[in-house]
Amino acid sequence: MKIVLSVIELSEMLAVSTDSIYMMVRENQIPHVRVRRRILFHKETIEDWLKGTSSLN
Repeated sequence: MKIVLSVIELSEMLAVSTDSIYMMVRENQIPHVRVRRRILFHKETIEDWLKGTSSLN
C-alpha cells in the first residue's frame, strides 16, 4: 500500500486538475512536503485533511 501520493495521483483521487493541486500547494491550502523538486502528499494526512481534522487547515 502506498503511503505517499504524487500530484498526478492526488489529482486523480480528488477528481481535480493537476493545475488545481499546484495552485493549492502554492497557496498552502493543502498539506504537502517537498523532496527536492517533487511535491508529495502523505495519504493519511490528506484523508484527515479531507475530513477536516488536519492541523494545517
